[in-house]
Amino acid sequence: MEERNGLSARSAVLSALLGSHPPSLSARHLVRIGALFGIAEGTVRVALSRMVAAGDLSQADGRYTLSERLVERQSRQDESRAPHTRPWDGTWEIAVVTAERRAPADRAALRHTMAALRLAELREGTWMRPANLVREWPETVIGQCTLIDGRPHADPTALLWDLDGWAAEARALERSLDRADGLAEGFLVSAAVLRHLLADPLLPEALLPPDWPGGELRARYDDFDRRYREVLHRHLRG
Repeated sequence: MEERNGLSARSAVLSALLGSHPPSLSARHLVRIGALFGIAEGTVRVALSRMVAAGDLSQADGRYTLSERLVERQSRQDESRAPHTRPWDGTWEIAVVTAERRAPADRAALRHTMAALRLAELREGTWMRPANLVREWPETVIGQCTLIDGRPHADPTALLWDLDGWAAEARALERSLDRADGLAEGFLVSAAVLRHLLADPLLPEALLPPDWPGGELRARYDDFDRRYREVLHRHLRG
């Protein structure tokens, strides 16, 4: 069987490595993780070979390590668990696309980067968010956009993010953390929480609805992750 619960061998490998620090595991350990989902050893090893060929992983001495691109994704994942913020003074960051004749690849790279920086698109070519995050502007943005600090006359938060939808899913994931039973289910819930935290806009408290569940989800996930990693490591060493 290649998949169970919709999890492919590639997804199992990526989730395992993204959750490991450093992001490197032996082939034996990755095979054991695949087995949690009924994924055959041969299927996992084929997926590993293909991921090395595609540049997603590097391989040395029987261990597989995330590529630089995916290590960046892991860094964003870690940042979403413990974000670096600063006091907000009401200023918004506004990035307006001003470069001409952009190649499709450049457009796609900018969209990906803006999502990673947690900016939202107000309209075609205009991205913005509150200026409460600590980070540098990458060249992908600087090369295509003009950056402005401003204060909108009206609060655009509701136009940019579905906060109610994010909060509802966060509360559902909290319940899933409480109910997770066994290594396989815990693995899936863990991956789902990390994906959801990556989608948190990380807004200042002044712009969030009452009882925002972001902080609670992070705290509960940190507690779950500590306990789950201990059990998983014992399983992998067995």
